Amino acid sequence: MTSTGTSATHRLVLLRHAKAEPAGGVDDVLRPLALNGRRHAGAVGAALVQEALVPDLALRSSAVRTRQTWDLLAAQLGDVEPEVETLDALYSAGVRELVTILKGVDARVRTLLVVGHEPTMAATAEHLAGPGSDASALAQVRVGVPTAAYSVLEADLPWAEWGPRAATLVDVRRPAR
Repeated sequence: MTSTGTSATHRLVLLRHAKAEPAGGVDDVLRPLALNGRRHAGAVGAALVQEALVPDLALRSSAVRTRQTWDLLAAQLGDVEPEVETLDALYSAGVRELVTILKGVDARVRTLLVVGHEPTMAATAEHLAGPGSDASALAQVRVGVPTAAYSVLEADLPWAEWGPRAATLVDVRRPAR
């Protein structure tokens, strides 16, 4: 994979957490990553480096699986230490709530990563995707994204101006397993 190669002022990476263990009597928010999910999370980190998509800021849900996804991903970023915020609101956020959170991000943040849950990650990508979006990526987000997959959106707009059809959906990626 290659970098997006554009000069968009803001890039959003919407990542569905890596594969988690089945609930098995554990409260959903406490479900940890499965062994293969742990490997996949690390692969996402390596892919973000290769794609020049290392975030300036990462927002993650408070669920154990999203926190673990971030921790394993971040271990692959080398010396880069992005700012990270854990938001309880991301656990149950829908599209409207997530867009409200995005609008509050400082405009100096150029690349933003959100580690969250389905169906919100795919639905938000579809909501934000406007003219010029990749047709196959748009088709993918319309049916949902698998675990450890991420959508890349770009716009020459500050975060406060992101909204329906305001960005270009560049791709949906899932690193090699």
